[in-house]
Amino acid sequence: MIDLATLARWLVAPAEHERLEFKEAKQQYDTTKLLRYCVALANEGGGHIVLGVSDKPPRRVVGTQAFVALTDLNKIKAYIVEKLRLRVDAIELVHPDGRVLVFEVPTRPVGQPLDFEGAYLMRAGEDLVPMTPDYLRRIFAEGQPDWFVQPAKVDASSDDVIALLDTQAYFELLKLPYPTTRDAVLARLQAEALIFPSESGWTISNMAAILLAKRLDAFSPALARKAARVIIYEGINKLNTKDDKPGLRGYAVGFGSLVDFVHSAAPQNQFVEQAVREEVKMFPKQALRELIANALVHQDFLASGASVMIELYSDRVEISNPGTPPIKVERFIDEYRSRNERLADLMRRLGICEEKGSGVDKVIHAAEIYQLPAPDFRVGEMRTTALLFAHQDFADMSKGDRVRACYQHCCLMYVTNQRMSNQSLRLRFGLGEDKTVVTSQVIGAAKEAGLIKADESETTSTRYARYLPFWA
Repeated sequence: MIDLATLARWLVAPAEHERLEFKEAKQQYDTTKLLRYCVALANEGGGHIVLGVSDKPPRRVVGTQAFVALTDLNKIKAYIVEKLRLRVDAIELVHPDGRVLVFEVPTRPVGQPLDFEGAYLMRAGEDLVPMTPDYLRRIFAEGQPDWFVQPAKVDASSDDVIALLDTQAYFELLKLPYPTTRDAVLARLQAEALIFPSESGWTISNMAAILLAKRLDAFSPALARKAARVIIYEGINKLNTKDDKPGLRGYAVGFGSLVDFVHSAAPQNQFVEQAVREEVKMFPKQALRELIANALVHQDFLASGASVMIELYSDRVEISNPGTPPIKVERFIDEYRSRNERLADLMRRLGICEEKGSGVDKVIHAAEIYQLPAPDFRVGEMRTTALLFAHQDFADMSKGDRVRACYQHCCLMYVTNQRMSNQSLRLRFGLGEDKTVVTSQVIGAAKEAGLIKADESETTSTRYARYLPFWA
């Protein structure tokens, strides 16, 4: 039931956590815009369009005269049904500061994205944009068998299962003794839903193959193309390729050797702090491990002919995966949501991934410890890319690099129950006390960009100011 108490909760809720759209609409609201937002919200699982509320925090009720008559409300609801084949309810709330109108949008049918005049819409910040291909693929795949339970090989004999899957490594990763009989090995795999009995033996699932295969190309070309690929370039661009190594083994059984190879292939780091003298490679191994694990787990497995790619340049490493993330990159450090939750859970139990939501924290922390520029996370139409950069002096960093480092440092402090200050940011950059003014300029730029805000619960003094991420 939507009432004034519900509205009060919505006014203080971060928009990222709710399927909510706030519009002032003091006098009227465009019908076409309403239809487009109904489509976008329905495609995202349903939500609410709230008219008569300011759309920028701190939100407040301003009142709306849109669709003010009962006949107008009935007409617009009928119009939405006619245009979208979607029944949207409308609720009027009488607030002390003015009338509020709430459109309650249901989710779309399973496996059927909605369109408006041929455009499948979704929200992206303040804008409505066409759905990305991977988002559409996920919707069309709803109601179909999960990719991970689909067969990689049918009617495999017991000997075939043992020959194709690295069962020895599987038990070692789980820290379990290897069973004394083959039947016990198969029983364990069946209990984990990795293999299933078939008419003439066993069906090996895609999940079993992608995690435990001794060779992915022993199953199918499609699975072989899911193997991680490592490309090493001579310089800072793709003009000269030094090495190009496609992976062969399943993600879990080959993960350790993959991380070791990438770490050993990285250039030497010439700017090593005394505190971490033992680390001589350009990129911290833990950061590489977390980013590679994230790319493997969060990729879009429905994207054909695409794989996780790890590209090493002389000044950076780029780790990318097919698909776009379900959360904004600004929230990677404090939120966790995976499109492949069962894979993520099994990878955690096998010791490949950390606990939920802790991976990016560790990457940013490692970058700070080794005095590296802030990692960057970029989302394209088809891929998500994480970048780690070689050491760079503060004086050589761009304004964008400094602001990104400031925001990430502020987030890292917040999720560890601390607050960023001028002093903590100076330490992050390796700057002395004589750089207080320069550090303040970086903080000011981050505030201007809307990434951080002052923690007014601590103090209003500029000298002792503490800062929070914009979403806190």
